[in-house]
Amino acid sequence: RSVDFVTVWKKVLFTKAELFILFGLLTSLIVSSNIFIGYRTRPVYVPTAVEADNLERYRGQIDPIKRWLFIGIFAFLFYFAGSSGVRLWESWLQFRNATPFGVKDVQFGLDISFFAFKLPFYQALLGWAFSTLLISIVATAGVHYLYGGIRVQPGTDRTTVAARVQLSVLLGLFVLLKAVAYWFDRYALAVKDSRLITGLTYTDVNAVLPAKSILAAIALICAVLFFANIIRKSWLLPTSGVVLMAVSSVLIAGVYPSLVQQFTVKPSESAKETEFIQRNINATRDAYGLSDIKVMDYQAGMSVDNAQLKKDAGTLSNIRLIDPSVVSATFRNLQQIKPYYAFPDSLDIDRYKINGVSRDAIVSVRELNIAGNPSRNWINDHLVYTHGFGFVAATGNTVDFDGKPNFSVGDIPPTSGLGNFEPRVYFGENMPDYSIIGGAKGGNQVELDYPDDKSPNGQKNYTYQGKGGVPMGSLFSRLLFAIKYQEQRILLSNLINADSKIIFDRVPRERVAKVAPWLKLDGDPYPAIIDNKVVWIIDGYTTSNHYPYGQFADQSQLLPGSGLAHQFNYVRNSVKATVDAYDGSVHLYTFDERDPILQVWASAFPNLFEKKAALPKALVAHLRYPEELFRVQTAAYSKYRLDAADFGVPQRRRRVILWGGPLPLSAEGPPRSHVDPRDAE
Repeated sequence: RSVDFVTVWKKVLFTKAELFILFGLLTSLIVSSNIFIGYRTRPVYVPTAVEADNLERYRGQIDPIKRWLFIGIFAFLFYFAGSSGVRLWESWLQFRNATPFGVKDVQFGLDISFFAFKLPFYQALLGWAFSTLLISIVATAGVHYLYGGIRVQPGTDRTTVAARVQLSVLLGLFVLLKAVAYWFDRYALAVKDSRLITGLTYTDVNAVLPAKSILAAIALICAVLFFANIIRKSWLLPTSGVVLMAVSSVLIAGVYPSLVQQFTVKPSESAKETEFIQRNINATRDAYGLSDIKVMDYQAGMSVDNAQLKKDAGTLSNIRLIDPSVVSATFRNLQQIKPYYAFPDSLDIDRYKINGVSRDAIVSVRELNIAGNPSRNWINDHLVYTHGFGFVAATGNTVDFDGKPNFSVGDIPPTSGLGNFEPRVYFGENMPDYSIIGGAKGGNQVELDYPDDKSPNGQKNYTYQGKGGVPMGSLFSRLLFAIKYQEQRILLSNLINADSKIIFDRVPRERVAKVAPWLKLDGDPYPAIIDNKVVWIIDGYTTSNHYPYGQFADQSQLLPGSGLAHQFNYVRNSVKATVDAYDGSVHLYTFDERDPILQVWASAFPNLFEKKAALPKALVAHLRYPEELFRVQTAAYSKYRLDAADFGVPQRRRRVILWGGPLPLSAEGPPRSHVDPRDAE
């Protein structure tokens, strides 16, 4: 509620609740109904035998509590099946709001949206149906055995009519479901990862695909045999059908494709697989946004004339001299000021106009470091030391006479080299779990603002004035947070009053993840001064692991803590997110509005995203091409820059242009900084 995204929370909560009830109720009803039918159709007279005597003892123990046992089974299945269904909330919303990609799969002629949004949910439904039917079969067989509907004694009918009919129906449905699964397995081949490529290969198209269709037909026949057993009194035909299906599965889906691969494909693999490799190349380029790359010959020169030097003077004078991953210690020595402040180990790079000239800048935020406070106690940790203070920026290509960075903005209070701005940082990457703010009572300001030697007590105090945080005025709210943080002083402290607020989930990535839990977030948020405020900027990605023929990303190229550290074969930098460092407000801007996955989530949550046109001009100047995406794209392009017909052809050194800007390829990848936004879209 404090960040105005209650609708998101409600939509996710209600969707999970609906799935919990739906899957829990269906599973428990199906299984318990079969148990009930098995019990109601039990034989009146049970044959006497040694084994029957043992079962009689079990029946005697169960009968007095059968009603409670039935309720317990129903509740148990309801809870666990419902909990499993909750995990499908993202798949369900994507299924309901599926948006066409406008691109059709080569093999099946279906829009990519079928594979990305619908097939995963169909597969999940099949998995649930298999589990439910299997549990029903086992439970039904157990009830019939316990009450004499299934007998193992020789010389008697092995099953009663009721048991045979019920089990035949259940087994027939199970095998029928297997036929459906075989049919959907055909589509799953388009996203199957194999030794050679992702997607269908020559063997898949010419052997596995027909095999799946044949097995689906065989399973359909077997299902009919089970249903026919309702009338017949022999399990011979259904059993024979199952054996036929098992043997066919081994021979048709296992042996036959292996023979095709060994004797047809391997002798001339390059010729047989060319078409499918080209499919893989085209799809991978599309999936990683590499289809529109322009390639130009690059002739490297070892000499340069004066005219060229004059032409490139602006670029040469702006070559970065300071490494953001090394200079952090210098920032600490010169700008930390107090031990309860801190800078991260690796700083960020941005670009600002300084004296009318666009300059590279090494930037960071002076964040709060509770561990550095020499006087630790609960009041200091959560009511006094509540925020960091200041934004620090140094030009990236100049140093002073002593070799120290030239700080455009620094010190406390901050200098105004980049204009005046709100310096207080309540939300950042190194913050306490929670702080209680804004509770000044009778002018008694509790929060430390910043150290000040001119003040009587050596510091300036402050009372939070922003809109961020959750009100703590009610006893109920204080009780809730006291329970959440296991801290009774939240409930008892007289420093907390009706004006107090609590701030939590203070890390920018965490806040955006709460607002949009389906987004994959860049591992390196960076701060910028936007409209006189310190704002954290985070790149948001939409990904899929069901893009037909798309090769899965090379995870070895990613940095530690990357938001793309998961299996995917489609990615777009579709969202730019911001978090205000002072009040914690979150904004999500659509950046790649053509992305179908983003369109799906925008349809599911209509008021979540702001249009790309709504991006503030001051923010646009600080947007960067994400390094994580750049690493993924360069890794993919290093393998997929050629066409299938080009294999073995020597390639000259080339310059690659992504979306209109020169981005140099490197075996080690780009530097720690993001790519210059002027060189990207």
